[in-house]
Amino acid sequence: MNKITFVTAVLVLTLLMGCSDSGSSNAVDNTAGSTNGTGTADAVTTASIVDNEAAFRHALSKDGTWIAAALRDLTFTDELVVDGQFVHNGGPARKIALYTQDEDQSITNSFTLTAPRLTVRSENTRLEGGIYIGDVYVEADGFTIISATVRGNIYFANKQYLSTFKLGDQGMVSGSTKIK
Repeated sequence: MNKITFVTAVLVLTLLMGCSDSGSSNAVDNTAGSTNGTGTADAVTTASIVDNEAAFRHALSKDGTWIAAALRDLTFTDELVVDGQFVHNGGPARKIALYTQDEDQSITNSFTLTAPRLTVRSENTRLEGGIYIGDVYVEADGFTIISATVRGNIYFANKQYLSTFKLGDQGMVSGSTKIK
C-alpha cells in the first residue's frame, strides 16, 4: 500500500470514528427519509466522505447521507442544495464537515467550500469546520455554524428560521444575517 493510500485510509477511518457516539461502536446508525407508517425508517445511512464535487453534491441531496465530509477544497459554479430529512441521535440532523480530525477529534486540516449559493432545506443542518465562500439561503429550522466561517451573507426565508439559527463555538459570518 503506498503512502498516500495509507494516509487517506487513516484520515477516513479517523473521521468516521469522530462522527460516532462516544461509548458506542464505530458503526453509525442514522436513519434517512421518512418512516413507513410503522415508526421504522425506510433507510439507514452513514457518513459520506468525499474528495470530489460530484460525490459531495450527491451527499447533500435528498438521496445522500446525514453527513457530507470533504477531504479537500471543493469549488462549484452553481447552487448547492442540502435537501432531505435525516435522523441522527434520535433527531433530525445534517452536517457539512469541512475538516479532517485525528483520533482525539482535534481538527487536523480544514477545507474551503466555494459555491455562489448554498440552499439549506434540511432541518438542523450544521456547517462545521473550514470556510464556506458564497451566500447561504436557509429554508429550514436549526441552521448552525460551528468552528466555521461563512464568507458571504445568510438569508432566512422567514422569522422562524432566523429565530432557530445558532452561531456556535468559533462560528463567524462576514456578511449580513437577515430575512429575505
